[in-house]
Amino acid sequence: MIDDKVLLSHWHVVGLSSDLGDEPLQVELLGEKVVLWRKDTQEQAQKEEQQDTDILAFRDLCIHRGTALSLGKIEDGCLVCPYHGWRYDSSGQCVHIPAQGDQQNIPEKARAHPYAATERYGLIWLCLGEPVNDIPHYPEFEEAGFKTIHCGPYTINAQAPRVIENFLDVSHLMWVHEGLLGVPSHAEIPEYHVHEQVDNNSTTLVTDTIRIFQPDPDGRGKVVNNDYIYSVLSPMTAHFRKTDSTSPDIFAMMLQTSPVADGKTKAYILLSRNYAFETEDATFQAFQDKVFSQDEVIVQSQRPELLPLDLREELHLMSDRLAIAYRRYLEKQGVKTGVA
Repeated sequence: MIDDKVLLSHWHVVGLSSDLGDEPLQVELLGEKVVLWRKDTQEQAQKEEQQDTDILAFRDLCIHRGTALSLGKIEDGCLVCPYHGWRYDSSGQCVHIPAQGDQQNIPEKARAHPYAATERYGLIWLCLGEPVNDIPHYPEFEEAGFKTIHCGPYTINAQAPRVIENFLDVSHLMWVHEGLLGVPSHAEIPEYHVHEQVDNNSTTLVTDTIRIFQPDPDGRGKVVNNDYIYSVLSPMTAHFRKTDSTSPDIFAMMLQTSPVADGKTKAYILLSRNYAFETEDATFQAFQDKVFSQDEVIVQSQRPELLPLDLREELHLMSDRLAIAYRRYLEKQGVKTGVA
């Protein structure tokens, strides 16, 4: 497991709720392999949003001989090891060892190591330590008049902070996404500031409004001057909300990057809109796939791979204020993963 006390205490997305059905599922986060499973694999798996979830997460290892529990099965509310049939209940306690008689005591050490897991926004969230904050709030999911869809997940061979900073980098839109999210003839970034907000011991960053000319911002081919507001919700979670300056159309997105292992990141996107409900969701998803693939080439090329927190290591401009604020935020938070 990657030793990062800050990220170990935060929530990270490890899958879609729809990914987990009747069988155990192995995921990886911060170098730790984890098995996800449900006691009730019927009704729960069909729900989009669940606050009181029955999802369970254990270290993917049987204490007996180190077998991956994700290779086993779910039976009578227990997770059954595929090697010798040991049964673990929802607390992680082994409650049955077939090789010994019922009169023999089960060793106290015969336990699986549990982790905190839950579901929100149709996503599976995992925390490998003691959670210090709630799951990042995505307001458009509950806001009336919005439709939310999932994009990804995208696997990228880069450090998670590099992926987040790219998401927050407004001045690359005209070059990496030329003809879609911007054009070189409108490359100047208006002056803006970044504000730190503290609520319930949780610190977030929020920008002023930033207006950007975009010839095709969502795949429908409509030219828009969009007013962006960016925010950093947690070290690995960022959000923007952009509003068409001439209409009530609003497009919002939350990016959650999960460090799978050193140099490997999975990115999950929630995308919300309050317009064009007649347009198929696949149109917006395909557009986001294209945008992310353009970003992927750039981010995977960046050197050093680790995001420098010492601002003297790279050259910064006024248009980079959000990136600068993000790096200072990571340093203040004490994040160690993906940074130098």
